[in-house]
Amino acid sequence: MTSTVQAQRTTPALTPLYFLKIASVLAGLVAVWWAWNRLNMSVLSFFDDLQNVVNLFKRMYPPKFSDTDRIISLTLETLWIALLGTFGAVVLSYPLAVGAAANTTKHPLIRFGCRSIITLTRAVPELILAAIFVVAYGPGPFCGILALALHSIGMIGKLFSDAIEEANEVSGDAVTSVGATRRQRIRSAVIPQALPSFIATALFRLEINIRGSAVLGLVGAGGIGVLISESLETIQYKPALAAVVVVFVVILIVEVVSTSIRQSLIGEAATQQQNKQRGWLAIFINRRDASLNKTAYEKRSITPPWTTERVFRSSAFIFFSVLLFFGISTVNIEWGYAVQNTHKMGTVLRQMFPPGAGGESSLLIRGLVESLAISIVATFLGVLVALPLGVLMARNINVRRFFSLGTRIGVLALRGIPELIIAVIFVSAMGLGPVPGTLALSVTVAVFAAKLFADSLEEVNPAPREAVTAVGASKIQEFFSAVVPQFVSPFVSNLFYLLDVFFRSSTVLGIVGGGGIGYLLIQSIKVYQFKITMAIVISIYLIVLVIEWLGLGMRRLFK
Repeated sequence: MTSTVQAQRTTPALTPLYFLKIASVLAGLVAVWWAWNRLNMSVLSFFDDLQNVVNLFKRMYPPKFSDTDRIISLTLETLWIALLGTFGAVVLSYPLAVGAAANTTKHPLIRFGCRSIITLTRAVPELILAAIFVVAYGPGPFCGILALALHSIGMIGKLFSDAIEEANEVSGDAVTSVGATRRQRIRSAVIPQALPSFIATALFRLEINIRGSAVLGLVGAGGIGVLISESLETIQYKPALAAVVVVFVVILIVEVVSTSIRQSLIGEAATQQQNKQRGWLAIFINRRDASLNKTAYEKRSITPPWTTERVFRSSAFIFFSVLLFFGISTVNIEWGYAVQNTHKMGTVLRQMFPPGAGGESSLLIRGLVESLAISIVATFLGVLVALPLGVLMARNINVRRFFSLGTRIGVLALRGIPELIIAVIFVSAMGLGPVPGTLALSVTVAVFAAKLFADSLEEVNPAPREAVTAVGASKIQEFFSAVVPQFVSPFVSNLFYLLDVFFRSSTVLGIVGGGGIGYLLIQSIKVYQFKITMAIVISIYLIVLVIEWLGLGMRRLFK
């Protein structure tokens, strides 16, 4: 028996699957090497480039709040654009999600059509949609609202349909057994189960849309982005930093409020509350809620009691409803005029077909290749920074809570600055070209990926860690032998998700001089060459599909 155990391998078997994994890793490194050389990146000039950015920040400090009224006005406009755009996306996404979910729609063609629409809207960046709408409707916040609403369908519709498909079928079977129609089954048994996920998704998308709406002013679609762009173009760095600070504070406040509501909806708040040290307020709340629940149970009440959680959720609903009403009534939009000009959008769409390069095939291919190279290098650099940040943020890995909390706050702070604003700052400091665009995008990748990696590390199974610790493994041995193997699969999944997301982001960097296809894309819109615009959009969509296909294959390979 002892000889048999000693003869067992302690390293992976040299199977074809093992060699395929090695080949995949090598192919990824080759892709990074190709992209690095394609962009003429240099390690030697890397620190000089960063020093230029530091020098620019020194010239921007301290921020100058000289035009406070305009900053406040444009900030509120940015908030209304994000709120109304998210609301519009929720309204449009609901029927698409019902049509895309397998348990609510049986016809495969309807499901395919709804899923295709959801995927297509995700492929086109909101800034490009906004630029197209500006041509049709003229500059203003209405274009920003439409752009955010359509682009957000890609995320909201996908997550809504997933939530619908995850609904427990037992409730649906129960209402069907008493004669409910399919529509009644969906309304009374499926949607109530998915509703908390719906609200959490909408709130998360609102956070994203506030960051997105902050830069829509770069193409004339309203918001504070126009002030930031004007300040940097006229070398007024201190007013630009003042606007960025205001955007950051607004985004941070919305993220904190939204996160609290989402945690309440999906049950995380109660769990976290139980893990905290019980103070007098927590004891009072728990006793009050327990009393209300007991009374409701004894009276066989058909309505839930007004516990602290219910009061909090209802207050949040009323708060956002008031905000929505206030936004519709105060945002600077002539709704009647906007509706009357809808036919102009049809004219623009007709001019997009048939799509064609219009003699710009070489520029189109070169721009797409450069955008792909930017996204590969930015993802690589960002992931290198995000991995140690994710380890520091993971509360089950980093036992020192101070470091974990401090890292999370720092990452959250950087997430509050929209990626295109970071790109504008890097381009202003380093000049035009793909290198500043790549470095700016890598910063966004790092803070975005750090959160994903930390969440994945916190979800690892603790049993293998306890097993290796029980036989005397050190902390480092435990991490590499019990945590890293579990982290590989979600890491690969997140890696391709990042590449997918930030390839789309790389396609708009050219709008601010950061390289890639963005320059040709925005110019084709400005000179009404919409056939070229549609050709670029279709090309972006196809590349996104290829990245998704590769990501699916890699997830299966490393599962």
